[in-house]
Amino acid sequence: MINGVTELCMMKGDVLSIFDEIKACTHYIIEGKEVHHFPFDINDHEITPVYESIPGWGEDLTQLESLDDAPDTFKSYVDYLEKQLNVPINVVSVGPDRKQTLANS
Repeated sequence: MINGVTELCMMKGDVLSIFDEIKACTHYIIEGKEVHHFPFDINDHEITPVYESIPGWGEDLTQLESLDDAPDTFKSYVDYLEKQLNVPINVVSVGPDRKQTLANS
């Protein structure tokens, strides 16, 4: 929001394939209060992260030529990130090779 980001690139989608579920930190509990940003000073506070579990996809993504061919759970993960961040993800990388960088329509 501060920098005016209008779109994102998601890298390393392939390395998450090994997880049965992916945990996303949605907020923190600090001194009994729900906080939606990571505080600047954490030295004198007990901070408890609160996670949301997202199903993993458990499939090799490195051979994808299009995101349309990706597992539904992977596409759901990308959608989840877009909704949480309020910014579209227009490029998704599923491996180190240039042809493994896919456009998200």
